Formats: sequence, C-alpha cells, structure tokens
Amino acid sequence: MTTIEFFHDAVCGWCYLLSPRLRKIAEKYPVRIVHRTFVLQHNEQEMIARFGSLSNAKQEILQHWKQCQLFSENPELINVERMRIAPFDYPTGYLAALYAKAIEQLCGQQAHWDFFDAVQRAHLYEARNIADAQVLNEIAKAQGFVNAELFTKLCSPCIKQAVMKDKLRAKDFGIHTIPSLVVNGKKVVSQTLSLAQLEQLISTNETDQYAEEKL
Repeated sequence: MTTIEFFHDAVCGWCYLLSPRLRKIAEKYPVRIVHRTFVLQHNEQEMIARFGSLSNAKQEILQHWKQCQLFSENPELINVERMRIAPFDYPTGYLAALYAKAIEQLCGQQAHWDFFDAVQRAHLYEARNIADAQVLNEIAKAQGFVNAELFTKLCSPCIKQAVMKDKLRAKDFGIHTIPSLVVNGKKVVSQTLSLAQLEQLISTNETDQYAEEKL
C-alpha cells in the first residue's frame, strides 16, 4: 500500500483543488492518505508581516483564488466575490488546524479529512470566517464531532504540539509550500497535481516498489 502524507492549510485554495482528487485516488487504488497540518500564518501579526497589511492580504490571496478557479473542475465552488465583500479580515488557518488535530486524535484520519474538507468549503465557497470558533463549532457539529471531549481536547497542550509536530515533519522534508505530498516517506511533490498526474504518481510508485522487491 502506498502512503501519501498530505500537508495542507484550510485557507489554501490549491489544497481545496487537490483534496477531492486525492479522495478519488484513495477510492481507486490501495492508498492511505495521512493528513498533516501546515499553517501558513498563525495570527494577524504574521499576516501583516507577510502581506504588509490585512487588506493587502485579502486582495492578494483572492488573486490566488482566481488562479485556482482556472484549474478547478468546479470553479463555481470558489466564490471570490463573496469573500471580497465579507465583513471580516482574511482569516488564518491556525484555529482550524487545532480543531482538525483534536478531531483526528479523537476520531482518526478520516474524520480529520472530512472536517478539513467541510472547513474549506465553508471558507472558499460560503465565505465564512473560519478563524471564528463559533463557525468551526458549527462545522464540527454538522459533521457530528461536537461534544465535551472535543472541547477538552482543544484545551490540551498536546493539540498545539501536534500542529507543531506536523510543521517539524514538513521541515524534515524541506517543505516550504503547500499543498505538498510525501510518498512513502521518500518522494516529495510540492504542487497541485491533476487527477491524471496523481494516477501517474501512484503508478510510478507501484513500479518502483515492485523493482525494489525484486532486488
């Protein structure tokens, strides 16, 4: 079985394109997807340091959204104009990452994936503020994840440590951008692959594994 580590941030439009393609790959091939959080900016201060101001951040990132539309199978699910007029600054994905790791620890990798996809849809299509705990609580509730155990887990230092651990793992592979994939702990792919490219990646990996077994 091929293991693919998927490094992502809930605010990343390119991750939004890649996730459903990986789902199709996981349905068709013996592939295990492992989700790794990779937060681009943790807070407003980091956002300002990166973009100059919060208004600049939204303007520049929405240009990325437009690029994502060009390569999306469903460009109508990226709602640039709705986010442009949304009455809040462009959010960071840090709080969503904490929720995702808490849900993962309670319910497993598939739950992390389901929550992540729901948060991305809320962000890129519904233009909701995913840096707002109330919004994330509503998303988690709709996914069936809200309970006292979740909130206890969210308050635990181990969740922040889990997010940091994913970032350190990315550093070990020299990953600086997302989405990034790590195949069987060896090959790093830091780009948004099409479905055909993903299938080629799996096919090549299976061939390489067979060759290694024959040696």
